[in-house]
Amino acid sequence: MDPLPDPAPLASKLRNTLVRYHSIGDGEWRVAKKTKDATVWRKPSEEFSGYLYKAQGVVEDVTNRIVDHIRPGPYRLDWDSLMTSMDIMETFEENCCVMRYTTAGQLWNIIAPREFVDFSYTTSYEDGLLTCGISLDYAEVRPNFVRGFNHPCGWFCVPLKDSPGHSLLTGYIQTELRGMLPQSAVDTAMSSTLANFYSDLKKALKT
Repeated sequence: MDPLPDPAPLASKLRNTLVRYHSIGDGEWRVAKKTKDATVWRKPSEEFSGYLYKAQGVVEDVTNRIVDHIRPGPYRLDWDSLMTSMDIMETFEENCCVMRYTTAGQLWNIIAPREFVDFSYTTSYEDGLLTCGISLDYAEVRPNFVRGFNHPCGWFCVPLKDSPGHSLLTGYIQTELRGMLPQSAVDTAMSSTLANFYSDLKKALKT
């Protein structure tokens, strides 16, 4: 188990990594799933043997409120059906923390419940916000959970120029679920989970 890292250089490196993902050309992505709420693409990850996923969709709300529903805080547990618990373990400053959260089993429990410990950072990006995270090897793994690992992940949320009450939400996710899992099951689950994330978020913002 590692000690907690110095938050400032980690936050800076994480932001730079996400901005680099955000500049990857369209030709490198392959469509994995398309719904009325979002499109999900994927490409091989540079971090591990799985995929880096990109999800994008327009969400009807202002940037700050959308990001408040995504980043660590009281809203996320209310609407994200995959997340079953969340504890903020350390707070460095208002926009920077370490959280532990658990996820429900998926695909008829082929994918058992997972636990993650993530460093989370929210910062400004262009006219909007970026909230991003990366897993840490920190704290004991609780019984009955497999410890998963999020390689650099994040959500860019920027207001639409011609429609300020709407925002373009773009996510980059690369999760190593670990444990004995067929990769095809993981890939199916990831695409569906990301598409559902948008429909669930939209419902939550309307309430």
